[in-house]
Amino acid sequence: MDDQNKNLILATALSFLVILVWFVLFPPPEQTPTTDQTTISATDGNEVQTPSASGTSTVGEATAATDEVQPEAEAPRVTIDTPRLTGSLSLSGGRIDELSLKDYKVSLAADSPIVELLSPVGTESAYYALYGWAPGAGLAGADVPGPNTLWTLDQGETLGVDSPVTLAWNNGKGLIFRRTISVDEDYMFTVTQSVENTTDGEVGMAPYGILARHGIGEDGDLPGLKNFFILHEGVIGMADGTLAEVDYGDVRDFDIDPNERAQAEVYQVKEDGWIGFTDHYWMTTLIPEPGSAFKAAAKYDARRKIYQTETVLPTLTVAPGETAEVTTRLFAGAKEWEAIREYQSQGVQKFIDSIDWGWFFFLTKPIFWLLHNINALIGNMGWSIIGLTLIIKAILFPLAFKSYVSMAKMKELQPQMEALKEAAGDDRQKMQQGMMELYKKEKVNPAAGCLPILMQIPIFFSLYKVIFVTIELRQAPWFGPFRDLSAPDPTSIMNFFGWLPWAGPQPDTFLALIFIGILPLLLGISMWLQQKLNPAPTDPTQAMIFAWMPWVFMFMLGSFASGLVVYWIANNTITFTQQYLIMRSQGYKPDVFGNIKSGFKRTPKTDDK
Repeated sequence: MDDQNKNLILATALSFLVILVWFVLFPPPEQTPTTDQTTISATDGNEVQTPSASGTSTVGEATAATDEVQPEAEAPRVTIDTPRLTGSLSLSGGRIDELSLKDYKVSLAADSPIVELLSPVGTESAYYALYGWAPGAGLAGADVPGPNTLWTLDQGETLGVDSPVTLAWNNGKGLIFRRTISVDEDYMFTVTQSVENTTDGEVGMAPYGILARHGIGEDGDLPGLKNFFILHEGVIGMADGTLAEVDYGDVRDFDIDPNERAQAEVYQVKEDGWIGFTDHYWMTTLIPEPGSAFKAAAKYDARRKIYQTETVLPTLTVAPGETAEVTTRLFAGAKEWEAIREYQSQGVQKFIDSIDWGWFFFLTKPIFWLLHNINALIGNMGWSIIGLTLIIKAILFPLAFKSYVSMAKMKELQPQMEALKEAAGDDRQKMQQGMMELYKKEKVNPAAGCLPILMQIPIFFSLYKVIFVTIELRQAPWFGPFRDLSAPDPTSIMNFFGWLPWAGPQPDTFLALIFIGILPLLLGISMWLQQKLNPAPTDPTQAMIFAWMPWVFMFMLGSFASGLVVYWIANNTITFTQQYLIMRSQGYKPDVFGNIKSGFKRTPKTDDK
């Protein structure tokens, strides 16, 4: 077997094996901010705790029973209607608890409903945001609005772009609370909480925000999760520049924090940060104002199976006759790159990292940026992936040129290499020394053939990550039956690639691995043709492995996202063209048809001299 064929097999097999073992046995470590396990304190030094979505709250020595969040079917609701959002908020607790995304459907079916992000308490998987005040010294829980407090609509009618609403509640003891909520044209809510003190004494309280998700099942699993090892789903937060990612399973394993009286992990943020929940394509995030110190916490109520993230700002002291207010933001929507990048430019620190770029972020970020801009010009993600492939191949062309030139020279050295083997006989050391001298004399690098393949491995994985995690690829069409490039090829041999009037097998079934679509088939053919630029290895075992490799990869990648298979086909096609032309320019004429013909023989040709 000649050296470049050996290098090709070894580089391909070992690279994929290393990546598989790496990501299965050594998953990325969670990045957790270094924090003091303390709580924000009131001005008098007493501890401040927020009410949970399910239990009680304490402030210093005073305790105030806070009922668990209750469904309020009869409570008035305020409609939310923007170009991209629809839903409502409940005047019970002033909870933002019903929200759907107008631009996204659950599936490609014509009658598919739009994606529902938030849902009220009492539904199968309740998910909502609530705000309030934790009482300071001298105040009881009943003196501040809680999760079930019935607010009144003070100003506005429908919450929309440029039409905020204001809620009000009077505790009957001289404190008047107001909450003004506005929303922009995308997914960002702004919540301004204020308290007016008409009493004769000074009061203190800490403003908070909570996101709560109710799990289902015995172990608190949430519905609709992908649970795939390359995707983070769970708590996500940023604390002074440090990203924290905690999977839902790890949240359930939190130790009991005595200060929080729950399974919790607490982060102390000095200046900038945010915290919330992220799914595959959707996210909710609590965002205090930049430059604000606050306590961030992630919690789990094992009894009621409720996940919770919260932000608590330092206690505000309100003198008699004064009004204090604090403004925070709530992101609730799709993780669109452009929208998130714009919010980052508005001061949300490293918000773009809420998208799961992975270990190869130094590749996934520029690859996505390039793909996104190509798509902005072309308007079709399938052709944009092919355009991206052309650009990547152009960038790597100098390396590929040197590699293919070296491979062509090695072809020319085949007679001399065979003579060295015959002269050395069984003396492998003598043969290796002779070959090294030959390589040095002719200025040939036998490992050069591996370099383009090795460069493709991180690029391939990075593009796989981009296609899998970014919402811009979700349900992105190409042409004909290819209506979602983030999903596997929908065509199948079973229905003759869509010509017969029945559907192919479901993507996650065993039949789908066998009855593959047209794209995996083209992938196998492109790899097979690329091999035929060189004669088959002389060793029968190695020749058999080499012959089967394209078809093994064809079935391996058959269940991958069709956008990734499109990239691989385009990459193979361009590589074949580059290698053929470069080898011709160096005086070596690849006998593609002759190599194809010899490949159909029962035994490999061992000597054609």
